[in-house]
Amino acid sequence: MEEAKGVVKHILIAKFKDGISELQIEEYIKEYANLVDLVPSMKAFQWGKDVSAENLHQGFTHIFESTFESTEGVAEYVAHPDHVEYANKLLPQFEKVIVIDYKPTKVQLN
Repeated sequence: MEEAKGVVKHILIAKFKDGISELQIEEYIKEYANLVDLVPSMKAFQWGKDVSAENLHQGFTHIFESTFESTEGVAEYVAHPDHVEYANKLLPQFEKVIVIDYKPTKVQLN
């Protein structure tokens, strides 16, 4: 298996608290996406909602994926003032959350 050189994915899986409207969630997502323009080490952002038929989501409804060029880039993001301000606003809106950082690894079958 070959670990990607440098690239790190920052995954946040969340369940918003009851009572938060879809419109509010949409605004939080737009602000999250805007961090790509504010935090130099953040290279890309994607998000989505659970659509699995397996029903194994354990109540988690949303996933947010950010891409960085290195683990140092993730550390810069975490400490960046714009991220800190946003995180202090977003995190209280979650009933539960998981955050995982990983380096994508390619599987060689031969």
